[in-house]
Amino acid sequence: MTAQILLLALAGLMLAAAWTDATRFLIPNWISGALIVLWIPAAFALGYGWTGAGLALLTGFAVLAAGLALWAPGWLGGGDVKLLAAGALWFGWPDAVAFLVWSMLAGGVLAVALVLARRIAPTIPQMAGRLTGTALAPGAPAPYGIAIAAGALIALPRSQIFMALGL
Repeated sequence: MTAQILLLALAGLMLAAAWTDATRFLIPNWISGALIVLWIPAAFALGYGWTGAGLALLTGFAVLAAGLALWAPGWLGGGDVKLLAAGALWFGWPDAVAFLVWSMLAGGVLAVALVLARRIAPTIPQMAGRLTGTALAPGAPAPYGIAIAAGALIALPRSQIFMALGL
């Protein structure tokens, strides 16, 4: 029962990150922090063991290092990097690869959707004056937290942590 609640917390926090990124272009630090703190009891509840927990920590740090390399030139936001690393910590090795691939694919879909929507939205009279401060505004950042959350939710049912529940 504890493991199920913790996995629901993972899903809920990912959805909260997507929502705040979509509405404010910000992924609050408390979301990534809560994911990291909740991973500790989840590692016990899901039966990671020392090897599994060590690999999960190593995976999280590796994703953080790679994310910082993408953040430095401005290719990825700081909140996105922290959320990716916290998600990779939960998925561990090798499931973090699926999480990252699904997040990248969802990011591609998000980018195409934003490009199309940014071209169409100004032509709609009811929207033309309301684009400022939204993801549809020209030059607005892409709320990549949506793609990260989608990647987590798509990868979760096929992951080892989900299979540990016996579902």
